[in-house]
Amino acid sequence: MSLTISSTASEGGGTCLAVEGEVDVSNASELRSALDAQLSSCAGKELVVDLARVSYIDSTGIGVLVGAAHRASEASARLVVARPQKNVARVLGLLGVGSDLNIREG
Repeated sequence: MSLTISSTASEGGGTCLAVEGEVDVSNASELRSALDAQLSSCAGKELVVDLARVSYIDSTGIGVLVGAAHRASEASARLVVARPQKNVARVLGLLGVGSDLNIREG
């Protein structure tokens, strides 16, 4: 399945990346590139990654999100994972990365 990523401005001057599809080893580099592009201009702001339309994410995709969260922190920004589907939220919870990803349910 292909991955679709779109970017829009969010409240407070931050950015929202809406991700759609399945995130796995075959396309995680696309997500990494999109996150890196936004992080370069996100200092002091919030970068929201909306996963409402992501039905599956593997460990490679989760690693991309955690790495981006750490890079955001280094840039005085904040990465927030928003609206993960139940199965995605369950995997994030099992891996214990919720605090790193500042998960926002709604």
